[in-house]
Amino acid sequence: QVRPVESGGGLVQPGGSLRLSCAASGTIFVINVMNWYRQAPGKERELVATITRTGTTNYADSVKGRFTISRDNAENTVYLQMNSLKPEDTAVYYCNLYYGLGLDYWGQGTQVTVSS
Repeated sequence: QVRPVESGGGLVQPGGSLRLSCAASGTIFVINVMNWYRQAPGKERELVATITRTGTTNYADSVKGRFTISRDNAENTVYLQMNSLKPEDTAVYYCNLYYGLGLDYWGQGTQVTVSS
């Protein structure tokens, strides 16, 4: 059973930085696409950033130039470096690991709060 585990969330002031990590335990296959989603209170879950196994990345317009997604294939880990954080970045952040053929796994989520 694959179990993605996120870490790195917390409280940060506007303009600050955080680095999220998501490690996938129990996996023996290559993870095709790794994604970060977020869900703010009262809003739908949205896709924040994506990285393929070959390193191609894509970002939501709201985070371009501020967030960077990366991955370590040997460790089955995906990262999200978040800089210049804004209050509107406050949300629960989830990692999603997509293997292909409709098979994916979700982490439990980590809270990010940007507030002074």
